[in-house]
Amino acid sequence: MKVSPKASFKEVLTDGYQNGYAVGQFNVNGLEYLQAIVEVAEEERSAVILGVSEGAMKYVGLDYTVALANAAKLKATVPVILHLDHGPNFDIVMKCVRHGFDAVMFDGSHYPLAENIARTKQVVDACHAAGVDVEGELGRIGGAEDDLSVDEREATLAQPDEAREFAFATGVDAFAPAIGSAHGHYKGKPQLDFDRLAAIRELVGRPLVLHGGTGIPDEDIQQAIRLGVSKINVNTENQSEFTRVVRQSLEDPKVFDPRKYLGPARTAIKETIRTKIRLFGSNGRY
Repeated sequence: MKVSPKASFKEVLTDGYQNGYAVGQFNVNGLEYLQAIVEVAEEERSAVILGVSEGAMKYVGLDYTVALANAAKLKATVPVILHLDHGPNFDIVMKCVRHGFDAVMFDGSHYPLAENIARTKQVVDACHAAGVDVEGELGRIGGAEDDLSVDEREATLAQPDEAREFAFATGVDAFAPAIGSAHGHYKGKPQLDFDRLAAIRELVGRPLVLHGGTGIPDEDIQQAIRLGVSKINVNTENQSEFTRVVRQSLEDPKVFDPRKYLGPARTAIKETIRTKIRLFGSNGRY
């Protein structure tokens, strides 16, 4: 049975969790990104999550971000969900809630466990009262350039028993455990800890989130989905492809109209997004 085109963050992730697929979060870095994401979602009949980081919000402007997302949602016949990516504090989270975000990700992962739980629960309580779903994080999902020893890497990963305590104490709707992925471009092949992920799924019993989706081999993505990952974040791959096409277009000194280089870049990331949606298995679900 297909999920409603107005389904919430929690509803689309739960459907993915129960039916073995993941929904992509694609970050919005400007108008062309939003257009590409929503156009492909419609063409592929897939839900999508519009990820907005604090940096992107500052660049685009919060009012513009919400207005653009609302314009897209009015036309959309598939779920299009506006989501705060890595909200750093309660004030920014609540500002997004007041402006109409559908869901938020609060990142308290740099705090000790007890403080992470307390801060995340504060966000969950306030957001749930406003009808907004929450994603929380445990463990450190660093940058791909981080050069960690085996012991250092182990210290950054989410511990299954702590994951269970965090999920149930906070009541988050989706849970992002650090299992070895990273933000940005990977130096070598990512080393995801699937045994840890399987243990966390068993203990947490709710949709899981994989950050740092760019550069992870397809077979590892599919294994993560089989182990309960229902949301996968993609940003760097789109940024890289967008920039590559802009650079290529500007090799022609006669090109000066922004539409002549931003348009092809938008088309290029549409195909990146399409590939990811099909890999995640969310196409044809709506």
